Amino acid sequence: MARFKVKKDKESGAINTSSLPDIIFMLLFFFMVTTTMRETSPKVRTKVPEASQIQKLEKKSLVSYILIGPPINHRLYGDNSRIQLDDQFATVKDIGEFVARERQARNEADRNKITTSLKVDESTKMGVVTDVKQQLRKSSALKINYSARRARK
Repeated sequence: MARFKVKKDKESGAINTSSLPDIIFMLLFFFMVTTTMRETSPKVRTKVPEASQIQKLEKKSLVSYILIGPPINHRLYGDNSRIQLDDQFATVKDIGEFVARERQARNEADRNKITTSLKVDESTKMGVVTDVKQQLRKSSALKINYSARRARK
């Protein structure tokens, strides 16, 4: 039979790391380009309800969001549903001013195309939503969208 020699003390070659900085910068650039930053930080919890038929919004740049739900920090703000406009809590009376600000921030051609999206927590009472809708109607913001998630099959 043949004998096999066991080679001892053989060292493996060094790993070439010259391209490592290029790979790191390529990954960094990729994540910088593809990551989107949040415009506002949510202060209310919004677990949107399920819906069987959903349509995506075409131009998200023409959407202004109103968040309604219980505060994330319920020890400080309580458990009742609150309204969040931009980065702060608001009341129903502040919605008219919010709509006017959103219109002024857009150019004149897009002002009639603004959609107001209501992100409402599924445990929120309908009375708060109705009050918000009435105030939007008074402010002539008649294009309203309800955010929802796709129903599980």
